[in-house]
Amino acid sequence: MSSKTTLIHKRKWRLYQKKMWRNTTQSMVNHLQKKKKTLELKMTFLLLLVMLTACAAIPQDLSGKMFTFPQQSATSLVKLTASELLYRAVTVCHRSFTDLKRDHALFSLAAPSNANEFLIFWDETNKELEPHVKNAKTEYRGLDYKLNMWHSICTTWDSDSGLVQMWFDGQPTIRKFITSGSAITGSNIITLGQEQDSYGGGYDLKQSFVGMMADVHMWDHTLSPCEIHKYVDGLNFTPGNVLNWGALEFQITGKVIVEDKLNACY
Repeated sequence: MSSKTTLIHKRKWRLYQKKMWRNTTQSMVNHLQKKKKTLELKMTFLLLLVMLTACAAIPQDLSGKMFTFPQQSATSLVKLTASELLYRAVTVCHRSFTDLKRDHALFSLAAPSNANEFLIFWDETNKELEPHVKNAKTEYRGLDYKLNMWHSICTTWDSDSGLVQMWFDGQPTIRKFITSGSAITGSNIITLGQEQDSYGGGYDLKQSFVGMMADVHMWDHTLSPCEIHKYVDGLNFTPGNVLNWGALEFQITGKVIVEDKLNACY
């Protein structure tokens, strides 16, 4: 082989090596860029997740505050985080203010097994408050549920006796049997502003709450009449150990506003 031919082969080999090096380098650069983009996306997602978790997980003191639901909606709600998953007895107290002349939900707790695991509902047609427990319900009529004023409503239920009772503006109703023998269990979802016709969903525009709501507490036992009167009168009562308005974990969806509670001036 002549020296000229050898030189040509060497040049071709060098050119081939350079081409391979460029291709390899470019491939590595592309790979690193893809890894960088993937890492950036992962970091962004993790940061967003941390921010959302932080917002949802930090209990807030809502003393002197209220949730305002300013318009009819099938999407606006407040989801509350409960501290327990098993309730052999329950007391739920809240204050609400509305001008609705239709059905509306005041408190909705759903479990995977029952959408109406614990529900407090106003039936406008029959003018009655309806407590639902484990898809069973009873009715309370003759209550002075006036529009455009604050009402304090407490509901108690005990799984051993199966008895439910409501306290409307400090006045007790009769005790009625609703269901017994089975505790409220499971990973529950609690909402204000919407009734859950299915677990975590099934919201109905015509059952949504419009107005203001405040001082929501929930206990894993039935409160004594004395404690209920303390709550109604705004005295020094023991806050809820399941839901505590003074240390509430919640997440707002849609048009719901946290603002100072409206109180009458004298």
